[in-house]
Amino acid sequence: MVDDNQTVEKVVDDKKKKLKLDNLPDLLTVREVAEILRVSPLTVKRWGKRGKLPAIRINSRGDRRYKKEAVLWLLGMQA
Repeated sequence: MVDDNQTVEKVVDDKKKKLKLDNLPDLLTVREVAEILRVSPLTVKRWGKRGKLPAIRINSRGDRRYKKEAVLWLLGMQA
């Protein structure tokens, strides 16, 4: 199980930025979910297709976003 105060490192523009699990946005990108769950982005997309982690499609390109609650549920943390 992941501690609530544990952080996930996120690399943005060659700078490390720490993302606290408590302060996650409500909707997460494929890359953010992959980093939090420590799996590849392709795995996250596959889970979406299989219904394990349902995706929300936004904009005309159909970008995927994932609910914070669903990601925390997969981590074993009830949101």
